Amino acid sequence: MYFTDRGIEELEQRRGEEQVTLEWLAERLRAFVDLNPDFEVAVDRLATFLARDDFDDEE
Repeated sequence: MYFTDRGIEELEQRRGEEQVTLEWLAERLRAFVDLNPDFEVAVDRLATFLARDDFDDEE
């Protein structure tokens, strides 16, 4: 398990039953980057990864 998995597990435990829109997620990512500008590149890469969903192309 990676260290970052703890945050992912917490997200799943606390909010796993909720349904959210991609608009909501985008707003939360923007808010996070506003508060933590050092993570702008990582958040941008994550958003691009989620937007492109290249795994669908491999199947």
